[in-house]
Amino acid sequence: MIKPSDPAAPVSAGSEAWQLVYELFQANKPFMAALMAEFDLTPLQGWALKLLNVTQPLTMSDLADALGCDASNVTSIVDRLESRGFVERRPLAMDRRVKELALTPAGSEVHEQIVERMHQPPPPIGNLSQADQEQLRDILRRALDSVDV
Repeated sequence: MIKPSDPAAPVSAGSEAWQLVYELFQANKPFMAALMAEFDLTPLQGWALKLLNVTQPLTMSDLADALGCDASNVTSIVDRLESRGFVERRPLAMDRRVKELALTPAGSEVHEQIVERMHQPPPPIGNLSQADQEQLRDILRRALDSVDV
């Protein structure tokens, strides 16, 4: 695990909390990679599949925005998911130049399995006491509730 470069340096509690959240995320990349490998997907492909809504298709650009990447990068991700039979590209009714992504029945099944597996916390969180898990959840929920979307 990467440690802060100078732990004696004065930082605010918020700054330290943000650093710890980031380090926890980084430390759990192997956990997510292993989880997605169960489905023969890369972490990015798995995250894209998770983001696709079972009832409401997303456009390619909406998926790119959700993934935080350029729309051109989404093409290769979607190509792989499409080759596996998980998604299909459809022209948008209002603008046939725009493609929306719809989950296939196979994609919906894998989507549900990924969501179920992602709801199982990684060991660093799962090993906390129930009270600590609840407190962490509540704090993170309050932080996310303050985000303007």
